[in-house]
Amino acid sequence: MIDKKDFPDIDIFICTSDPYKEPPIDIVNTALSVMAYDYPAEKLSIYVSDDGGSELTLFAIMEAAKFGAHWLAFCRENKVLDRSPAEFFRLQETEISKTEKIKIMYEDMKRRIENVIENEKVAQYITSQQEHEAFSPWTKTFTRRDHPTVIQVLLESGKDVDVSGHSMPNLVYVSREKSSSSPHHFKAGALNALLRVSALMTNAPIILTLDCDMFSNNPRTPYNVLCYFFDNSIRPKLAYIQFPQCFHGLNKNDIYSSEMQRWFQINPKGMDGLTGPHCMGTGSFFMRRALFGGPSAMLQPEMPQLSPDHVVSNPIRSQHILELANTVAGCNYEFQTNWGEQIGFRYGSLVEDLYTGYRLHCQGWKSIFCQPQRAAFLGNIPISLLDALNQLKRWTVGFLEFSFSKYSPLTFGIQAMGGPLMSLDYIQYGFLPLWSVSITIYTFLPQLTLLNGIYIFPKVTSPWFFLYAFLFLGAYAQDCLEFLFSQATLRRWWSEQRIWLIRGLTCYLFGTLEYLMQILGIATHGFNVTSKAVDDEQSKRYHQGLFEFGVPSPIFLPLATAAIINFAAFLYGTMLVLKGGNTEDVFVQLFIAGFGVLNCLPIYEAMIIRTDKGKMPTKTTITSIIIACGLYLAAFLMLQI
Repeated sequence: MIDKKDFPDIDIFICTSDPYKEPPIDIVNTALSVMAYDYPAEKLSIYVSDDGGSELTLFAIMEAAKFGAHWLAFCRENKVLDRSPAEFFRLQETEISKTEKIKIMYEDMKRRIENVIENEKVAQYITSQQEHEAFSPWTKTFTRRDHPTVIQVLLESGKDVDVSGHSMPNLVYVSREKSSSSPHHFKAGALNALLRVSALMTNAPIILTLDCDMFSNNPRTPYNVLCYFFDNSIRPKLAYIQFPQCFHGLNKNDIYSSEMQRWFQINPKGMDGLTGPHCMGTGSFFMRRALFGGPSAMLQPEMPQLSPDHVVSNPIRSQHILELANTVAGCNYEFQTNWGEQIGFRYGSLVEDLYTGYRLHCQGWKSIFCQPQRAAFLGNIPISLLDALNQLKRWTVGFLEFSFSKYSPLTFGIQAMGGPLMSLDYIQYGFLPLWSVSITIYTFLPQLTLLNGIYIFPKVTSPWFFLYAFLFLGAYAQDCLEFLFSQATLRRWWSEQRIWLIRGLTCYLFGTLEYLMQILGIATHGFNVTSKAVDDEQSKRYHQGLFEFGVPSPIFLPLATAAIINFAAFLYGTMLVLKGGNTEDVFVQLFIAGFGVLNCLPIYEAMIIRTDKGKMPTKTTITSIIIACGLYLAAFLMLQI
């Protein structure tokens, strides 16, 4: 048995960038859930990256440090399994005096944080000179795009203790320097800044990356990781251990398919039999060494203290360490270095997680998929269709950036991985957005030709028809079985099929267009953070299974237009059949239109029946009708020619 003194240190990176879209109380719960791991506290270090440079976020983390002194002791004494306070109090039903006391403390902390967010002022809650100095960088010239480095050590292991006298883990707030004249590389840049700052302060051999809303659901998760870390047959080539992304708060049928069974559970199991699963960006335990070159040849960074072999000897609050940390978190530090190209998290794609994992696999590293019975982490999900689609639109741009780069899995990947199998796994992700082309064609072309009396598919009696039927039924049957074998429900599988078609007409299509605009040098909206803020009315509609269309957006126009054209084509085709038309000629196009109508039922409901705030905006509906009429007339004229 291994002594706890020999356990490796773990650095935990939690990333956030906007206190209004990513509520600080979620960050607090995530941080507290990992601070309370059943793991030696002196071997844990939590680094919170605030890429928005918000004093509101710093205030929330300060509050977490104060409350943590009580929460960690409470969890230890009562053997609490749910270490996120919000989750614990949501599930706790019995009224115990100790629980009520700690709950009151949590609610007081939550109220202070929410008041600060609402009023955008922290001054009323600053109680000491030390806290006043911590907020001194926020001057009138401080903005989220232009600001100096801010590093605050809020807890230091060995010096700060909880109310029971036990040591608390390190807790460090980091906001890297930003300048509008310097590239910052989004989340990958923030992670690399954390990688360097943590190397100077603690330099743990294991790094856990977490999204700010992905709290720990199992306090013994680090021990799952140690099983692989101490296995000498695995460790030499082990880059990271990936836990599946799991979510709480899903409605019964998961109407937006936020669970993403295929991406986060089904595919990784298959990839685990090859080189290993792709990196999901959260719930990933990286070996620090893997981020510095291949398994057989380590790349030395420009500063010896940043090497994974460096032994930290100075306290994290020492002046020398803090000065160096501010330097390596500077916006121009990476200039003319290997950071982002050969060292650290890789630049070049908005999906830095998938891209970094892919590049590590190309270097010869392996990864492992670990799926314990109790989920290691639970995260929040978007509860509006627009937020869900915007998240996928950002991923779409990242997928295409990755696919058409010099490291494309179609060319570089096949050679680097020594064969096509593992590369094909990345190809299916990288080129996924191109499905939008075929989905768009099948959504409009058969229906428009049907409305104009032209039949473009084989007759039912033709041998070619049976090929169409076999491919359609075979693909859907296989997909359904895979979902059911992964313990998903039939209704959730149907939600996945419906949302797949919706994505093809919305986020995949718009993301592909945005990527093409970038290639042509046309300005785009750029990176958008998915909102995790919860609206009570939206939440109620979501749990009732109602689609949320309430915010006008161009992304809904192709979807609403498709719903109108498919309905018109299905109605027209049905009338032809009832009037004695040739069913053999019209069957396939009628079936495709009917299939489109079936998938568009929530859209018709939002356009016609619903009266709540989540219904389809009237202007969107009218615009879609005009576009549908225009498409019909255009098709009519072209077919006449």
